[in-house]
Amino acid sequence: MLCTVLRVPHMRRMKIPVRLVLLGLLLAEIAGFILVGKAIGVLATLGLVLFGMVAGSMLLRRQGFATLTKVQADLADGRVPARPLAEGAVLAFAALLIIVPGFLTDLAGIALLVPAVREALWRAVRRRVQFARGGASSRPAVVDLDRSEYGARRGAAGGRRIDSPWRPPQGPDA
Repeated sequence: MLCTVLRVPHMRRMKIPVRLVLLGLLLAEIAGFILVGKAIGVLATLGLVLFGMVAGSMLLRRQGFATLTKVQADLADGRVPARPLAEGAVLAFAALLIIVPGFLTDLAGIALLVPAVREALWRAVRRRVQFARGGASSRPAVVDLDRSEYGARRGAAGGRRIDSPWRPPQGPDA
């Protein structure tokens, strides 16, 4: 069974089943529907839910295309597109949270749309993950070998292998 770890200061780690967390989220969303429905009415509540779904769908499409162009630009410049990919993933997740019916998920999705929140997430991820750097500091694309560094391998009987691509050149100019 999947479990998530809840860290509470000055206490031992408690393992909480993921199903229990999802059930709690579902009950909180239902309570949110009831409270908002009481405050503004059923039709207005349904209108807000539908508006959120449409807005989230449009946001997902727009951010997908924007992320694709940023990644292509970074690749064309020879940079690793780590940040545009990470930011695009967070924005796509935010759009999905907005698409899901519920006011708490909408609030979480809207929070992920705030640039300061995304910047804090990026700093947290960057501290934990090392991204490969492209450009001049990366490994050379060509490996230059001397004659002493390669040669035909000997078989079990001591004969030369004829299928080896690393045979010394043969002929009059060798």
